[in-house]
Amino acid sequence: MTIPHDLILEGDRIRLEPLGASHLPALIARCADPALWEFTFQANPLTNETDARAYLAWALADPAARPFAIVDRATGLAIGSTRYLDIAPEHRKLEIGWTFLARDVWRTGINRESKLLLLDYAFETYGAIRVQLKADASNLRSREAIARLGATYEGTLRYVRVRPDGEPRGISYFSILKSEWPGVRAGLQRSANRRPTSV
Repeated sequence: MTIPHDLILEGDRIRLEPLGASHLPALIARCADPALWEFTFQANPLTNETDARAYLAWALADPAARPFAIVDRATGLAIGSTRYLDIAPEHRKLEIGWTFLARDVWRTGINRESKLLLLDYAFETYGAIRVQLKADASNLRSREAIARLGATYEGTLRYVRVRPDGEPRGISYFSILKSEWPGVRAGLQRSANRRPTSV
């Protein structure tokens, strides 16, 4: 079980392709918005090219991750990023996370389409039996978006991380199991066929 580093996933409106330096100008232009980084455990990495390149190097250095650019097929430009992480072939599981999208495409269905692509590959090709998602416990928007995907809330670990400003935060965990995937996929496909969607 392995996920190739050059994996590309094509959807109707977006393409998920390996994150690279060519995506950084568009991401800096569209995703340096502080609202995208409010609940993360790091400083906004997209305010300048130096920090963005450091963020890219860090993302690519993780052997258990596959970072993607979320590319708008209509324009060919990156509008966000997401990744597989904590890939554990021996346990047939992985996580989907580190997702951010330009604010003007929030609640347009782009997040839902990207998750459908990632989940479909994880369960149908990679052979996962568990896909995990998580969000800052204070980030109600992200928690509600994950729940609307059809993921099951598993609980919140309290004060599990400390933000750069010194504030302790909890993390809420969700999962989708292989046995649940057919129902989740059907729900995502129904939502994809009607616009606007709630994610």
